Order: sequence, then structure tokens, then C-alpha cells
Amino acid sequence: MIERIIIAGSGGQGVMLLGKVLAQTAMLEGRQVSWFPAYGPEVRGGTSYCMVTISDSEIGSPYITGADTLIILNRHSLEKFIGKLKGGGLLILNSSLAKINAQAKIKVLVFPFTDMAIKLGNIKVANMVALGCFAAAKKIIKVKNILKVFKSIAPAGNLKILEVNQQALAEGQKLNYG
Repeated sequence: MIERIIIAGSGGQGVMLLGKVLAQTAMLEGRQVSWFPAYGPEVRGGTSYCMVTISDSEIGSPYITGADTLIILNRHSLEKFIGKLKGGGLLILNSSLAKINAQAKIKVLVFPFTDMAIKLGNIKVANMVALGCFAAAKKIIKVKNILKVFKSIAPAGNLKILEVNQQALAEGQKLNYG
């Protein structure tokens, strides 16, 4: 098994955190992992992205030219990365900030992650709603292990952050059952 994932959005949307949690969860489960963050002027609101590869065997390169999955949080990132998705790949799209016409050669999951995060009381957890959606759609990582990673990286004593991230994950998971 090998899964190549590109995660993209605006700087400040938690793209790097989403990738890091995904990578650490896969490592916790004993998989080979690479996490390739793209830093630079993107942190000021431009496109920010990272590439995560999860595999049962050694990974040759962290750079992804053909993604199995794209997790896209805004319109500009969709325009920039849609060409990197393989035929038959999965696009997970934040419809709060981006729209797409039907694509015949890919699977598309379109949900309002930002709107859902706002309803949970914290716009910053849109990335975790998207991660829950990914976990339910691909079934390559376990949600219980995502929660373990949350606990290990959350600021000490801040239960509110853990709770809202757990709620966001759960909401994202529900999206694939409709």
C-alpha cells in the first residue's frame, strides 16, 4: 500500500498541522511516512501546501508528482494542484471556499469544512473536519490514533482544543455516510 496525499490551502488554514497529524498517525501505526512541507511567502496568506506519503514499504522521494488524494481548502489551491491528481484519484474539497465542476476521471467529495468549523465554534478546525472526511473515505489510518496524536501535540492543560478537534474529526467522519 502506498498513498500519496497533497494538502493545500491558504497560509493560516492549518495545512501543515493537518499534514503533520496525518503523518504522525501513520507513523504511530507502523507505516513508513514522508512529510514534505512547503514554507515561504505562503505563510502570509498565499497558497501553503504539504505532501504526505504513507506506505508499507520504503519511500524513495518525498516529492509527489501524481497524488492519489488531494485535500484542498480554498479555490486558489484547487487551481494550482488539480493537475497533480492521478486519474481515479480522490479530491476532498472545502466547498465553503472553492467550487468544482463534475470531473469524470476522479472521485470528488465536496463539503463545507469551513462552515462546519464555524458551527463548532472555531473556524480553525476546518482542517480537522477535512482530516475526518479523509480518514472515513480512505480507511488507511484509525481515528483513535489521530486522537492519540492530538493529545501528544496539544498544549498542556488545554482540554478545549482537544475537545473541539475531536468534534471536528467526528463531523468529518460523518460526511462519508450520506
